Order: sequence, then C-alpha cells, then structure tokens
Amino acid sequence: MRAPQVIPRTILLTGASSGIGRATAAVLASRGHRLVLAARRAEALATLARALDPSGSRVLAVPTDVTDDASRRALVEAARAQFGMVDVLINNAGVTVERGWWWDDLDPLRVLRVNLEAPIELTRLVLPQMRTRGAGHIVNIGSVAGRVPFNGLYSASKFGLRGFSQALRRELLGTGVEVSLVSPGFVRSEMTRAARLPMPGPEIVARAVADVLERPQREVIVPRAYRLPVLLDALFPGLVDRVVPLVFRRRYAHRR
Repeated sequence: MRAPQVIPRTILLTGASSGIGRATAAVLASRGHRLVLAARRAEALATLARALDPSGSRVLAVPTDVTDDASRRALVEAARAQFGMVDVLINNAGVTVERGWWWDDLDPLRVLRVNLEAPIELTRLVLPQMRTRGAGHIVNIGSVAGRVPFNGLYSASKFGLRGFSQALRRELLGTGVEVSLVSPGFVRSEMTRAARLPMPGPEIVARAVADVLERPQREVIVPRAYRLPVLLDALFPGLVDRVVPLVFRRRYAHRR
C-alpha cells in the first residue's frame, strides 16, 4: 500500500520540551510540518526549536503554562500571528504525582488541571476556526492508565481525557474536524524514570502521533502489546486486580 502524501500543516504541540513531546516534534519536523512548540522550560524549548529549524521560519517556540488561561490564549495568538491558523492541536503536556501518594501531595489537583482541563480549554480556543474552515485535527495524548486504572489522580485525568476525546469526536462528525486519542503504555520519559520495567523510547509514540495525522483513527494504543492488558481489564478485572500489585510493588515500595 502506498503511503499517503504528507501535506504540511501548522501543528501546535504542548509539552514539547522533553519525552514524548520532544520526540514528536522531531518526527513531525522531519515530515515537513510547521510547528508551534509549547512548554514551561523556555531554554530547552528554544534549543529544540533551533535544532529542528535553524532558519526559524518553520518552528516557533512559545514558553507556556498550560494551566494559565492568559498563557494559553497567548500561545494560540502567537501561532496565528506566525502561521495564520492552527491546523492541528496535539495536547501532550502531562504530569503525575511525582513523590508519595496523591492524597499526601500538596496540590494533587494540578494533575487534573494539566492533563484534563488544559486540553479542554486549548481545544475550545482552536475549535471555532477549525469548524469555520471545515478542517482540523485534535490529537490528545492519553494513556493506558486511562483504560487500566492503577494511579488515582493520573488515571482519573486520563479516563476523563479519553471520555472527552470520544465524545468530542462524535460531536464533530461531519464537520471535517478529526479527533484522535493516542494512548501510550510505559515508555521512557522523565515521568517514568522511577519505573523498573522494560520500556521502549518515546519515538514509538511520536511515530504513532505522526501516522494518525495521515490516517485518522479513533484511538491508537502503543506499544501494541498493551492492547492485551486493556482487553483483560475489560473482560477479567479481578485477574488484573491480582496482577497490578505484583507489577508495581517494586516501583511503589519507597512510598510506604
């Protein structure tokens, strides 16, 4: 089967300075897309933008706090000022409770603000123009934790993001605006650095994101091996109840 021709688009990508976001930026740039990169770490973001596009004409770095309304609006306005429109929004920025259990964290609801509220609000900012043009694509980076729950606030945020993505897709049927959810399992990143599990690099997710722009899908689970635990949790949740403590005992031992 011939690969579809890639049409360069303007893509706004959050959480771009590291991990899945950084890898995704590299893959998208290699396929000729124009990028608006958003993250809090201004220096890392600027370094990435220069590496991907020394000319500065196709990649724009915009330091952004996705939990702040004014910062979100400034990001979208910067994208439009530079490139005229946002063709694709990739909601990738994500956090989890880094240390201890969520109920001991001083601000556990930050997980919901970054992982769920920010994607909803950014979507709300770019959607009117997409609907007017009759074209666009919203890609939300979910998680297998949004299908197989094991981490209270993080799973709650990703369950919510999955529900939002699936409902939004149905709300936009026939408008020309696509909605896709990419749900990674464990991949190497700053967020998973404490996990003692075999993990592929974030490039596997980056390629899935780039591919879904060319062949839109409702949801993509990567790596493919994670489809099995998702199926098992749906059919035999009691079995997963037994397995999860064994898998994560070593990871969470320091929290007891």
